[in-house]
Amino acid sequence: MVITVKFFASVREAVGASSESMALPAGLGTVGALREYLAARGEQWQQALSHPALRMACNQVMCDADTALADGAEVAFFPPVTGG
Repeated sequence: MVITVKFFASVREAVGASSESMALPAGLGTVGALREYLAARGEQWQQALSHPALRMACNQVMCDADTALADGAEVAFFPPVTGG
């Protein structure tokens, strides 16, 4: 399964990327599992993605950690308050 992950505002600044296309490891099937997988990349990833009010969207619809991922999905992570 291949998805696109987008990072916005302070999350983008912390991880040093605005987006990436990635093949998901077997068994990684929810937005929450993806968040944990990315947070395991290192300290800056952990800090950027561990905020309890972090917002998430899947295919441009706000979602929660239990939202299932499908091939071709677009997942976005952004802080609770973003500027224009």
